[in-house]
Amino acid sequence: MKRSIFSEIFSGYFFIIVLLSSLIFVFSFKTIRNYYIETLASHLKNLGMTIEKEVKPLMVENNFKQMDAFVKKLGKEIHTRITIIDTDGVVLADSEKHPELMENHRGRPEVKSALIGKTGRSLRFSSTVEEKMLYVALPVKEGDKIIGVIRTSFFLKDINNLLATLKKRMFQTLLIMTVFSILIAFLFSRGLSLPVRNLASAARKVASGNFNVRVSLRRNKELMELANSFNYMTERMNALFKDLSLKTEELNSIISSLQEGIMVMNEDGKIILSNESFKRIVDDDNPEGKYWWEVVRSTRLNEFIKKGFAEKKGATEEITLGEKTFLCNITFVPSMREMALSLHDITEIKRLERMKRDFVVNVSHELRTPLTAIKGFVETLDEEIGEEHREYLDIIKKHTDRLINIVEDLLILSKLEVKNAELEMEKVDLKSLIQEVLILFRKRIEDKGLFLELDLDEVPPIQGDTFKLEQMLVNLIDNAIKYTDKGGIEISLKDGKNYVKIGVKDTGIGIPREDIERIFERFYVVDKSRSRKLGGTGLGLSIVKHIVLLHNGKIEVESTPGKGTKFTILLPINVS
Repeated sequence: MKRSIFSEIFSGYFFIIVLLSSLIFVFSFKTIRNYYIETLASHLKNLGMTIEKEVKPLMVENNFKQMDAFVKKLGKEIHTRITIIDTDGVVLADSEKHPELMENHRGRPEVKSALIGKTGRSLRFSSTVEEKMLYVALPVKEGDKIIGVIRTSFFLKDINNLLATLKKRMFQTLLIMTVFSILIAFLFSRGLSLPVRNLASAARKVASGNFNVRVSLRRNKELMELANSFNYMTERMNALFKDLSLKTEELNSIISSLQEGIMVMNEDGKIILSNESFKRIVDDDNPEGKYWWEVVRSTRLNEFIKKGFAEKKGATEEITLGEKTFLCNITFVPSMREMALSLHDITEIKRLERMKRDFVVNVSHELRTPLTAIKGFVETLDEEIGEEHREYLDIIKKHTDRLINIVEDLLILSKLEVKNAELEMEKVDLKSLIQEVLILFRKRIEDKGLFLELDLDEVPPIQGDTFKLEQMLVNLIDNAIKYTDKGGIEISLKDGKNYVKIGVKDTGIGIPREDIERIFERFYVVDKSRSRKLGGTGLGLSIVKHIVLLHNGKIEVESTPGKGTKFTILLPINVS
């Protein structure tokens, strides 16, 4: 059970007050008792020194009877026991008992001290009177010689009676002080805990949603500052809560109006948020609180979500649900340990892509036949026409060849753009493949007077499509030769453990920075006049990029206008 702050403070004060009162009582009484005994011992010593003047002559004269009568009379008058002892320990006179009946006192501790010239003192039980007594013994000297001992003593019961009365009065006084102190502690604890309780009560009201509560603490400056800070905090919380509520409503409205399906799951897989579009997609009006695998009825989408939870990172994938195709994006939120899934309907976009691809394929196929026929007739006319018209025939031939190349590249690109395009996977020795491809270009390199530098390491074979990888290399090397007038070409092959790195570098015209992001687009060329002059189709780099992506690789470009371009291709050793 939790204790209140009042009980914590009051119990602490109560414990300290009781402890201090007890310690004060114990140590004060002990100190007073010791002081009183010391005072009494000093009194007995002074008394002994006074008696010595009367007793010493009688001891010298051996007048023991008169000495015994003297001490008996004096002892009754001053209520003190007086004992006279010779150096052998024999009792010569005593105010309480007959000396002849008393035992030898030489062994008494106070007498021993007196017999060696010191003042002896002892607090002990007396076997003679059978009571506890305080003894003080003084040596009686005749010149330098000790001739006896005067011992004075006082009954301890008289001391104890006095101390008991003192103890009672001390206890009564301390009890009154303790009760008074506890009362003050009670009032102080109550006064200190009351503002805290008020503040705690106000905090509970704020926690329940009541931001209009205010606290007024006027007891001291610190509490006033605390109350003012609390009131300012509630004002700010009220303003922030209203602002948050407005933003939440606005966000909910935006999420609800989105055409994309939105779903948010916690780390346990339960759906905590979804919009209307998502409910329509999964055909469930109330998915919140359910596990996502109870709502999502697509094996492929389920595997995609499982992968997102396992890898704890974002991913994107195209998934077909029923008759529609969605671009699915999953995002992991580390701070909340939640996963957000968005489903963007791209059915119409995919339909247009298919129409465009089919159109390109159909047009390419339709153009193939007439272009082949035109080329055949041009080659036939080449033998029949005269020199004066050959220039026009060469122009027709050149543009016919360019059109045929464009049609061929469009057909290749259309096949590569098909999702999950088939790859004839096999082990590919890239070093041998590069060397074989270079055989096709050695004469062109020599005719242009370019150098060829090879830096080919021994790398492990990769899983890939040999024909498509050959197309990739042919296009890259062809571009490097085509756009390089002086200098040369460097081709490298390096092992990167889990991947291989192919580099194709030239010292050609280079690519402006603003054009680098667009060079992989269809028909995009940096130098259009040069491309047309050299017979370029503008599709080569698009084909290269699609082949790299089909092999789960990456392609990077570095270029400086006037100094050259370097293409770097990273291909994983195992393509999944």
